[in-house]
Amino acid sequence: MLKSPVRTGAVIDGFAVGDCVHAGGMATLWSVTHPDIDRPLLMKIPRVAEGEDPAAIVSFEMEQLILPKLSGSHVPACFGVGDFAHQAYVVIERIAGETLYKRLPELPLPYEEARGLVAGIATALADLHKQHVIHHDIKPSSIMFRPAGEVVLIDYGLSCHRRLPDLLQEEFRVPYGTAPYMAPERLTGLRNDPRSDLFSLGVLLYFFTTGVRPFGESETLRSMQRRLWRDPYPPRQLKADYPPWLQEIVLRCLEIEPKRRYPTAAQLAFDLSHPDQVRLTARAHKVKRDSIMTVWQRRLNRGLAPPEPAADVAAQIASSPIVAVAIDIAEGTEELNGALRLAAARILATLPAARLACVNVLKLGRVTVDRSLDEHGNSKHIDRMVQLRHWASPLKLDADRLTVHVLEAIDPASAILEFAGVNQVDHILIGARQDSILRTLLGSVSAKVASEANCTVTVVRPPRLAAPSEVRSGEAAS
Repeated sequence: MLKSPVRTGAVIDGFAVGDCVHAGGMATLWSVTHPDIDRPLLMKIPRVAEGEDPAAIVSFEMEQLILPKLSGSHVPACFGVGDFAHQAYVVIERIAGETLYKRLPELPLPYEEARGLVAGIATALADLHKQHVIHHDIKPSSIMFRPAGEVVLIDYGLSCHRRLPDLLQEEFRVPYGTAPYMAPERLTGLRNDPRSDLFSLGVLLYFFTTGVRPFGESETLRSMQRRLWRDPYPPRQLKADYPPWLQEIVLRCLEIEPKRRYPTAAQLAFDLSHPDQVRLTARAHKVKRDSIMTVWQRRLNRGLAPPEPAADVAAQIASSPIVAVAIDIAEGTEELNGALRLAAARILATLPAARLACVNVLKLGRVTVDRSLDEHGNSKHIDRMVQLRHWASPLKLDADRLTVHVLEAIDPASAILEFAGVNQVDHILIGARQDSILRTLLGSVSAKVASEANCTVTVVRPPRLAAPSEVRSGEAAS
């Protein structure tokens, strides 16, 4: 590595070094430019000096491995890496704005604002996990926002890419991370479960809505180990007006055992986007921590539990998809809706962690004035929600696996596509009715959905016409 320090005016592999914009404990950030890249850039350079923690060097190596593999709007674009033999660096895009850390003086945030904020972070995490990466350092200073509002996750020095060597796991036995946000299983050396990031996000949601961190500020390993058996104070004990649906989400994220948390970040984002449909359990109404007896049982049984097998991030996500079934209540035939139910049952039978979203579009007129009540004075919207639940009742799903949604739109196909994109739907089931002259001229809803969706689409016909057929229109929506 070069002995001379990096300084303003130096040129490294074609990158002209400008001002130092940040000097952290493990690395420095410099503004740089390149004649072939027309956008603001940052060069991250590790600190290498006598007495520096060797984990900082390994952490930087992990960033060099992971960043070039990432893509999409939720991660910083990478434009180059430098070899340790000459000058180690990573060049990434410079994102305008500040990190979420700058908002700490405003805490606690209003519940609705915090809900939307964390839903965006969960969406970014879902995209990251689909790229086989577990972040392992979700905290306010690792989160930024693009001008259009998309969340950007930064700082991948502690991350784990399930298709690359995990250098931190191979070379060290001490868990590295930010203590207040670290998941319990991280303290036992487990780094292969994406649900660890959901725990960290639960800590952030708890903190941003109460103004208090659920496990305090302690940095000692001994105090951190208590979260292996001790649950946090329920938010409702701190704030009497805390919404039950929000406490349900927060405490589910903060479950000690990963298998009791949300299976995927996409499902967490879904609940945050639809708080009115969050299934309330005993978590939602807790006002005290678990009893001492329960805590001691956890502590005594921890050594008896067999270790969980290594998880494959992609396999875990694939086993927990969000499936949307578009049901035509107004004109759909009993045979077609029965065929849709059968197709849904077959999918759900093989994927016990899947979530089903039943969707119906209440079609609006282009020029007419639409009425929200029918001729009997009943709400059309509520009536259709009831019918959707009736359609799904034979599936006998647990309440936390089923939601119903009535969308109001002029164009049903566009409404379904938008719903699928916003809610990171992995698979759409939609019925195709018999052909008609009008449908031939204008095109069918199912055809448009199948051709334009960014996820798997299964078009289902009544049994007398054809068997269900699957149409692949792209990879799962991010």
